[in-house]
Amino acid sequence: MGHRKSGAPHPSATIDRGRTMSAQAVARAVPRPEKKKRNKSQKVLMRQNYPVRYLIPAYVMLLIFFFVPTILNLIYAFTNWSAYSKTISFVGLSNFVDLFRSGNLLRDLRITLIYALLVAIFQNTFGLMLAVFLEEDTRINRFARTMFFIPVIMSALAVGYIWQAVLKSDGALNQILSFLLGANIDVAWLGSTIWTIIVVAAIHGWKWMGLSMLIFLAGLKTIDSDVIEAAAIDGATRRQTFWRIKFPLLAPAFTFNVATSLLGSMNGFDIVQATTQGGPGSTTEIINIFIWRTFGQGLYSQSTTMSLVLFIMVMIIAVPLIWYLRRREAKIL
Repeated sequence: MGHRKSGAPHPSATIDRGRTMSAQAVARAVPRPEKKKRNKSQKVLMRQNYPVRYLIPAYVMLLIFFFVPTILNLIYAFTNWSAYSKTISFVGLSNFVDLFRSGNLLRDLRITLIYALLVAIFQNTFGLMLAVFLEEDTRINRFARTMFFIPVIMSALAVGYIWQAVLKSDGALNQILSFLLGANIDVAWLGSTIWTIIVVAAIHGWKWMGLSMLIFLAGLKTIDSDVIEAAAIDGATRRQTFWRIKFPLLAPAFTFNVATSLLGSMNGFDIVQATTQGGPGSTTEIINIFIWRTFGQGLYSQSTTMSLVLFIMVMIIAVPLIWYLRRREAKIL
């Protein structure tokens, strides 16, 4: 009979090991009673500490101020509700057909989309630049962060009226330029049919850049310092460190800032109303300005139809945008 080589496992040992492994697999697959009991006790503790009844006021407020108006808006969009009609009757899709035939709705939707894109670009560009320049926790930087955040907590109407006073023909900006250049400057900064929407979008971005700055700062603070030190040891410059390491790791901050700035500006009203009121020549008439004017004329069903169209457009843009940003974020991180 041949002798088994030294170091080779005995067949019985292999069988015992296999049985042991299979037993461990079964033990992992079958939930333990202690684990079930522990999970059950955790759920009971959660129900005791966070009872569901505390959510009832929030759900009631959400029902009254969101779901009910949304449902009524959906219903009234298909009626002839107006200040000139004594009764409200169903008219089908006639409101949608009339609005799209007039061309005003499509024009304002296009202006709204351009305005939202410009606001997203300005707000996130300004916010990222401020976050990079004010990243170090010095006393001067903390004071500067506070100053740049003040416009965020200001009223949007107040911001619009302040900038309207600054940018009008005899406003502060032209007076300062006239003093510096030694000549009379009389530029209507809000009077161009081409550039006014860019100026108003920059004002909107200026107001909210402080919020984007804080989000980007939070993203920069979460980056591990060891990664930055390793890049410095490898000879990377500050510019290379930012674009190769910090900028990609800011993907979650970009997801939040781009989504909120783009979708929030599509529902804008205050700044445009205070600065241009939709002019000149309706070149800054975003759809909420159009809705407000239509409702003021007593055409209630048409205004609800426009708001429904705006809601659909926001949803069409929001869902793919957030999905793409989340997917990009998952690939980077």
